[in-house]
Amino acid sequence: MRTLIVLTAALAAIPAQAQGLRDFCADRPGLGTPACTLDPGHTMVEVGLADWTLDRSGPQRTDTATFADTLVRIGLDSQTEAQVGWSAFGIQRERNGLAGTVDRSRGIGDVSLALRHNLNRPDGTGFSLAIMGAATLPTGGQTIGAGDWGASLLMPVSVDLPGDLNLQLTPEIDAAVDEDRHGRHIAYGSVVGLQFPVGKTMSATGELSVFRDNDPFDHSTRSVAGLSIGWQKGRNLQFDAGANVGLNRTTDDLELYVGVARRF
Repeated sequence: MRTLIVLTAALAAIPAQAQGLRDFCADRPGLGTPACTLDPGHTMVEVGLADWTLDRSGPQRTDTATFADTLVRIGLDSQTEAQVGWSAFGIQRERNGLAGTVDRSRGIGDVSLALRHNLNRPDGTGFSLAIMGAATLPTGGQTIGAGDWGASLLMPVSVDLPGDLNLQLTPEIDAAVDEDRHGRHIAYGSVVGLQFPVGKTMSATGELSVFRDNDPFDHSTRSVAGLSIGWQKGRNLQFDAGANVGLNRTTDDLELYVGVARRF
């Protein structure tokens, strides 16, 4: 926890040049992905300070917590950015109510690499469209790592609506890692969200996510409803919090998270 406090303070303390920059547009919070890209030559660091997920299935309860989940975004040109992400540390606790047993594990997560290219309106205003490819490298352990490489193709879309509303869509298709941690299968779905202002420096986003996962061991459809809030302090710093609720039995029951994003 002390490390998270020091990291947050450091991100807030470093100055950034705001003149001439596009409006602040972070990947977090929320389920979807924005269509905007960073200004060339600038960097954004986004950190999930803490994330807790609860999954209950009959007598079994699984709690998973991750810390310092970090994404670094780098503006390459006026329409393109590169991304490097890493899930720094995770803890998992599994409790079997019938057997009365509790198993605990911990470890680091995988590294992700991504490239996003905006096709229209890189500042995210009006009608903005982008294409994004991502790959996950199996650097993590058994606890929160996937166990094999995976890949994703996304096409984020955002549309400004009357009343300062913003409609967001993120269709996606994945080469997702199999449940046994060896090999891949197709998963696909989309996130739809509506962002609205809450005062001058705060915005909220309500989202719905539906994904079909064709894992050879367990085909399933996962549905999630989410609500997130971002509070912007100045032009280059944002704090956020959010909650996601599973809408069917194949989805995690609840997720709560807080984080911070800083542009340099």
